[in-house]
Amino acid sequence: MKTKNLLALSAVMLGTLFSTECNKYPIHQYQCGPNETTVTTTKVIVSGLNDPRGLKFGPDGYLYVAEAGTGGTTVCTTCLQVVPPVGPYFGSNTGARISKIGLNGVRTTVADNIPSSTTQPDAGSGIQGVADVEFIGNTLYGVTAGSGASHSVPDIPNGIIKVNKDGTWKIVANCSEYLMTHPVASIDPDDFEPDGTPYSMTSVGQNLYITQPNQQEIDKIDPVTGNISRIVDISILHPGAGTTWIGPTSMVYHDGDFYFGTLSKFPTVTGASAVYKLSPNGSYSVYASGLTCVVGIAFDSEGRLYVLEGIGTDTGTPAAGDIVRLDANGNKEMIASGLNLPSAMTFGPDGNLYVSAWGIAPAGLGQILQISFNCERVQGAKNE
Repeated sequence: MKTKNLLALSAVMLGTLFSTECNKYPIHQYQCGPNETTVTTTKVIVSGLNDPRGLKFGPDGYLYVAEAGTGGTTVCTTCLQVVPPVGPYFGSNTGARISKIGLNGVRTTVADNIPSSTTQPDAGSGIQGVADVEFIGNTLYGVTAGSGASHSVPDIPNGIIKVNKDGTWKIVANCSEYLMTHPVASIDPDDFEPDGTPYSMTSVGQNLYITQPNQQEIDKIDPVTGNISRIVDISILHPGAGTTWIGPTSMVYHDGDFYFGTLSKFPTVTGASAVYKLSPNGSYSVYASGLTCVVGIAFDSEGRLYVLEGIGTDTGTPAAGDIVRLDANGNKEMIASGLNLPSAMTFGPDGNLYVSAWGIAPAGLGQILQISFNCERVQGAKNE
């Protein structure tokens, strides 16, 4: 992804953003009565995480969280590295982990000793590690973004890992190798990561699908055979070095199609990002525009799209993230704001939203937020 810009801007924001344990943000009607209005309540359910990224509820009811980790300390001087100011990366074979969160807010390690890496200080000392998690049946998978030679972890490639019941894991698909042997049409040589930096992962049937923001592609992975194939090369229409670079981030599958959010070129311009609709045959088009730095998307049970907007202002001034909801006509409705460095979002089986916060920050600051929806009577309303 455009790491040197996104992570650097995140670092600038750290000194100015502070979380509030519980805030209410008035919104329009949300399954409430005629004399009621809807509010959202934002609550921290767990803290102390190491750069939480993608999160999903498992079949056991626990919330599983990918943690990018604590970063690395060693530079591989003989590796093909990312150019400054992002690289060379500092790598570690053991810094990242996958955790699960219970209803009581207690964190338990599911798998650890997963590679983690850190950019140069001039690029914000941003951390890459486990980027997302997903289930196929009862089997847990993770996608790594902090491995490979270009992240100073030459012995372990970026790829799909399968997590065993005892917490051990193994690589079942080598994404680093695929990217190097199947290059996209257009890259930006000044901001290119040979091993990729996957952002999001979702499953359809027995296959996994991931986004690669830096390369601008979406790939399909068979975790049984390890086979990888490209669904779409976005760089064909949006060249890596051009002004139309978009960088796919969060992705979900809904009603027969994929939907993915984008970053757009940096420095971030308010309203320059979008959500695209992608058919399984690889054709895609804009589904919702006028968004900013999309880092998470989700659909509710009524088919309404929720968009998690991350950092981004047109002046470079630090700003907190927010969540907007779009109706069928594309009208945007603010759901929550003041979210600190959010990186991912998912709906829970309870109908609440769960958000990874402080997701691109120094290790130990990470939080998971629960955003619940409630109806409150409008003050002064007459009884009916």
